[in-house]
Amino acid sequence: MTDPPTLRSNDDQNDRDQHKYDSSQHKSLEQQWIREQESLKTKLILEDDFHWSITASTEMTESFPLRFIGGVDVSFSKIDPSMVCAALVVLDLHQNLEVVYEDYNSAHLQIPYIPGFLAFREAPLIITLLQNMKNCSHPFYPQLLMVDGNGLIHPRGFGLACHLGVLTEIPTIGIGKNLHHVGGLTRVGVKHLLEDKTNDQKNLVILTGDTGKTLGVAMRSNPCSSKSIFVSIGHRISLDSCVKIVQVCCRFHIPEPIRQADIKSRRWFRINEGSSV
Repeated sequence: MTDPPTLRSNDDQNDRDQHKYDSSQHKSLEQQWIREQESLKTKLILEDDFHWSITASTEMTESFPLRFIGGVDVSFSKIDPSMVCAALVVLDLHQNLEVVYEDYNSAHLQIPYIPGFLAFREAPLIITLLQNMKNCSHPFYPQLLMVDGNGLIHPRGFGLACHLGVLTEIPTIGIGKNLHHVGGLTRVGVKHLLEDKTNDQKNLVILTGDTGKTLGVAMRSNPCSSKSIFVSIGHRISLDSCVKIVQVCCRFHIPEPIRQADIKSRRWFRINEGSSV
């Protein structure tokens, strides 16, 4: 005797219809965002394009000194995952990386998270912070921006750091805490390269994709750290300059501008909603 057909509730059918709708909507968004990324990507500058300079010994020159370095990070509430806080900090390189400016932008995000498209969620919040600072001609407006997110190390070679750099026209450096598996790169493979005795640079290794293109570097920013960070070009700066500036800004595992932005964005939640973010 065969089993009777299973009766599905209207709620089950509604859930399936909603899933189909969400999938279709996400597909449409992805296609739109890919077109936007490809359009913005044509404006990328992958070499030094600024008026200040940095010497091989990582000391700033006197003529056009790099002084104000911005750091941006976005934290999420543990109480309401749609609630975010973007933090912008500016550190003074001439005052031992003292934080001389900070500002915050909180919002409820309506845009869904889709891997590879982080910029479409986070960039508008950060751009607003930079625009507010620029509109009042603030003297500490950053000459360079470090971004908690990747630049060229990205499935389409256009991560959050590239996106922000092109839209704000600020030289940007991407700082990834985790490695995107792009161009055949893997975290295990990078670890082996760093530990290879033939690696002359010890705490740094160039990341080259399977096409032969240089995507960035993996580096242990602190000799005592066992973890790597992944540094890549965002916009208007060379990879060599990225590395030199990151080395100047590292007291701990993460470059200080990113570390301070992360600390302060999490503190915003503790103060404003009592969250243990």
